[in-house]
Amino acid sequence: MILKKTKLRVGIVGHGNITPIHVKSIEELDNCEFVALSSSSVEKRRKVATEHGVKTFADYNDMILQPEVDVIIICTPSGFHMEPTIAAANAKKHVITEKPLEVTVARCKEMIEACEKAGVTLSCIFQNRYASDYLKLEEAVKSGKLGKLLLGNAYIKWFRDQAYYDSADWRGTKRGDGGAVVINQGIHTIDLLMNIMGTAKSVFGNIRTLTHDIEGEDLATANIEFESGALGTIEASTSIYDAFPEKLEIHGVDGSVVMEAGKIVYWNNRTDGELEIEENLEKSGAKDPMGIDYSRHKTQLNNIFNSILSGGAPAVTGVEARKTIELIEGVYKSAESGEKVFLNSF
Repeated sequence: MILKKTKLRVGIVGHGNITPIHVKSIEELDNCEFVALSSSSVEKRRKVATEHGVKTFADYNDMILQPEVDVIIICTPSGFHMEPTIAAANAKKHVITEKPLEVTVARCKEMIEACEKAGVTLSCIFQNRYASDYLKLEEAVKSGKLGKLLLGNAYIKWFRDQAYYDSADWRGTKRGDGGAVVINQGIHTIDLLMNIMGTAKSVFGNIRTLTHDIEGEDLATANIEFESGALGTIEASTSIYDAFPEKLEIHGVDGSVVMEAGKIVYWNNRTDGELEIEENLEKSGAKDPMGIDYSRHKTQLNNIFNSILSGGAPAVTGVEARKTIELIEGVYKSAESGEKVFLNSF
């Protein structure tokens, strides 16, 4: 669907911790305008209306039906993305969800099918793909500087106290969060791993809940086999005191790159040799859930809005975002069965 306009009008569903980051990003971009928000909280609706001069709604269905809204951004808890997405698609509105796309492959599939049937864009926020150093890593792999990929490792050894999980009734639940550390905190680094390493063929996972009173897991490991023949590992936890920056390691026959908290901390290959690395000043969510820089959200949103305006596809489509959920669902199924799970591509 190509829109004959230069600025998209955006409505946001939900007002959680991440919503102000979207608002700030939208208000700094030239190709969009913040026009509406829905929230069940009277106080939050009043605050947003006063500070930003936008219409607010208690029911997202009422907001979605507004003719002045072109795009819906969904900032509800993870397990509540499907219903507003389908409602928006039925109203011919484009949809952007916060990560994850949804909490199961089946729910993701319903969202994708609804948007495809309506001819509208569905995209998902994976803002860490837009870190400048990650883009350097991605280009190095594409250009063959690391040679054939052998091994990829994702480490998310973070800390969250019980108060974090108690702060909202959906946190750490299978219905609202989809699980816990793997699908919530781990998903960004897992997405980067998959984007670099390619399609996963199988996974063997282990999960535990050892230090928190939650339904989901606070400790997980997984072994991955990629279709290329390369292998991968995931280690994720919200129980590691006093937390470490998330780390992504990519190893090929001709070189290796290691990233911590969005910054390259090691780079060595046969072409470039070992490069001198600058001090890492990037922020991490290792201890603070909001220890992130909004600029990556802004960059990705700009990409999505430009794609909608031009009738093209954004870098992270609904289909692309579902791949990470497929792997994560495989981790959970494997942990439950005690057996390796082979993944199916839709």
